[in-house]
Amino acid sequence: MNTVLTVQKRGKGRQSSLTQLRQNGAIPGVVYGYQMESTAVSLDARQFAKMLAQFGNKNVFQLDVDGQRVNAVLTEVQRCALKGNVKHVDFKSINMSEELEVDIPVTVTGYAIGVADGGFLLQPNREVRIKVNPSEIPETIEVDVTDVAIGTSLYVGDIREKFSFEILQEDDYTLVTITPPAAENVQEDTVDGTPEVIGGTGKNPSDSEK
Repeated sequence: MNTVLTVQKRGKGRQSSLTQLRQNGAIPGVVYGYQMESTAVSLDARQFAKMLAQFGNKNVFQLDVDGQRVNAVLTEVQRCALKGNVKHVDFKSINMSEELEVDIPVTVTGYAIGVADGGFLLQPNREVRIKVNPSEIPETIEVDVTDVAIGTSLYVGDIREKFSFEILQEDDYTLVTITPPAAENVQEDTVDGTPEVIGGTGKNPSDSEK
C-alpha cells in the first residue's frame, strides 16, 4: 500500500539548525536512490509517527518532495537513546517495476507440541531478508510451529517453498528451536518442613509478552 508523505527540501545546515528543526516538530532526513540525487529533506514528526503506527516501517511510501512524487522505502530510522523519539530518517527511492531486498519480521503462529511437552520456544533470528516486488512487500512472514518438537528446529529450508517471494538466507538459517525443560528439579522446604519439588513450567517464555 502506497502512503503519501509530504516532505520539504532543506539546506544542509549545522547541528544547531537541525536541533531547531526538531524543536519545531519536524524530523530531518535524506532521500536518495533511483532517479533521485541525494536530497536533504524535513518532514512533520506527528504525521510520520502516525504513518509508522498505521502501516509499519516496511511500507512503500510515496513522498511528495516539493511537488515531485517519489516511491521510496525507509532504510534507516535513528532514534534518541533516552526518549525514543525519531531524530533522523533515510529514504531510498525505488523503481516499482524492479524487485528489491528488504528485511521482514518473522511471526510465530500455532502452539508447538514441544512447548506442550514442557520445552521452551526460542527465536534466534526474528527477521529474514527477501527479494520481492515493491507492491508485494509483506508486513510479516508467518511461520507455523505446531509440529516443532523438543530438541528440533524450524529452518528457512522448511518454509521456503510456501512463499512466492525469494528468501535470501541459506536453508540452515534457524527461525525457531525448542529446547528441553531446564534440569532444575531441586528441593525446597515448605513452611511445615515438607520437601517440595520445583520444576520447569513448560510455558513458552514469550507467552507473558503476548
